[in-house]
Amino acid sequence: VQLVESGGGLVQPGGSLRLSCAASGFTFSMYDMSWYRQAPGKERELAATIASAGGTTTYADSVKGRFTISRDNAKNTMYLQMNSLKPEDTAVYYCRARRSWQRYWGQGTQVTVSS
Repeated sequence: VQLVESGGGLVQPGGSLRLSCAASGFTFSMYDMSWYRQAPGKERELAATIASAGGTTTYADSVKGRFTISRDNAKNTMYLQMNSLKPEDTAVYYCRARRSWQRYWGQGTQVTVSS
C-alpha cells in the first residue's frame, strides 16, 4: 500500500496550489479519501473528505469556499485545489484512505504560504 502526495511548495498569500495523492496497492475506488494538515506546534486536523464514489464532499470551516477536493478513480488519484491561500494554511498536508477499520496515510507534502 502506498499513498504519495505531491504538489506542495512555497506560494504567496492569495495564490493557488494543487495537491495530488497517488494511490497504489489497494482498491482506491472503495475507500473514502481525506486531506489532513498539520501546522507547526499544532495537532493534525481534517481539511476535506470525499466519499468513495466521489459524490459527497465535506470541508473544515477554515477551508470552505477556498479548497476543492476531488478524485479520479480511473487514475487512483485524489486532488486538493487550494485557492486564496493564507499564511495560516501553512502546514504539512497528508492524504488518508479509510474503509471500515482500515486506515492508510501518505508521507505528507509541505505547503508554505508566505510573502
